[in-house]
Amino acid sequence: MSKAYFAPYGVGLGHASRLVMVAEHLQQSNVQVKFSSFGEAASYVSMRGYQCVVAPPVEFAWSMEGGFSVKHSIANIPVWFANFSKQMNHEIQNMTMYGPDVIVSDSRLSPIFAARLLGIPSIVLLNQVKLLLSPRLRQFAVSRLFEKMTGEFLGTMWNMADRILVPDLPPPYTISAHNVWDVDSAAKLEYIGFTAPKPRISQEQVEEVAASLGFDRSRPVVFFHISGPAETRMPLIRLCLEAAKGLDKNIQYVFSEGKAKGSPQPVKVGESGWYYEWCPVRDEIFAMSDIIVLRGGHTALSQAIQFGKPVVTIPIENHGEQLGNSEKIAGLGLGVMLHPKGLKPEQIVNGVEQALSSPEYKKKAEEAMRMTDSLNGIDNVVKIIRSYL
Repeated sequence: MSKAYFAPYGVGLGHASRLVMVAEHLQQSNVQVKFSSFGEAASYVSMRGYQCVVAPPVEFAWSMEGGFSVKHSIANIPVWFANFSKQMNHEIQNMTMYGPDVIVSDSRLSPIFAARLLGIPSIVLLNQVKLLLSPRLRQFAVSRLFEKMTGEFLGTMWNMADRILVPDLPPPYTISAHNVWDVDSAAKLEYIGFTAPKPRISQEQVEEVAASLGFDRSRPVVFFHISGPAETRMPLIRLCLEAAKGLDKNIQYVFSEGKAKGSPQPVKVGESGWYYEWCPVRDEIFAMSDIIVLRGGHTALSQAIQFGKPVVTIPIENHGEQLGNSEKIAGLGLGVMLHPKGLKPEQIVNGVEQALSSPEYKKKAEEAMRMTDSLNGIDNVVKIIRSYL
């Protein structure tokens, strides 16, 4: 039996969820898959029924307000190096015992290093080649130089993989453009299309879920799909819950906390809303919604585009990747970007009403959706992995 070893980044669920979809396709071809991750991703993979060994964590630090903390992340650098070394040992031991034909990393360097040392072919899924600094820091020339130097260094490291697959649309429509372009050392980039689930939801399924929530299909629906690191979710969810009180009474809404192993039963909030800890009908709600309010994570944005839905993005404060993704989305006319610093509930209300009232956002979103039809990222990843088995 052929074997594949999957190693998604452990913060948030986007990296793990797309590799789980790839694993489901491979298992249909009798390919054995083993995972290695940490944090919420490890819990999610285990919840989906896959074997997952837990690696030492290497992750960023977050502030109490739910933003990226530069200060605490710098303080964690010694811990990062120590845990990266532990990750390397962890991966080498597990790969040696498991004997995979191919290593598939999602945004993690240690599995690529381990694969190179062991002489095993490796593939990396990546929508952030370089680390973007916050807009405040990028005002300084020395910061931009530092960003460029670290980008070239990371590009060289990522190039140790045999293939670098970017789960995005090709230029000029690349959502992660700010995070993957202009790195000379990253020469292997292959644009494979989004790896978010392709929408295959029937109208009957949508109507059934809408009826269960008591929604009037003639009234607009807003989906607050707040994903990302656990420390960043609740501050924004509380802010959005406060904003929901100020929405027009005609607007219906759903909240998804994205809590792995959370309750799948919705709880009523306000007169026209529901709250899920874990939403088991996420795709149906994506399909029925008129607007999606989300962070700037690549996977969630990909899903919104594939469903042809305009968005209101609220990126994590000081998070270069999400800020870059959100700026690109706004530049393409696919939605409204709200800056997270000092964000007030009334600004969220205004952003939602702006996105709902302008038909141009809907038109652009549907155009982008049609562009994704010819590029199935999951199928492309599966084909590339099979070529190594």
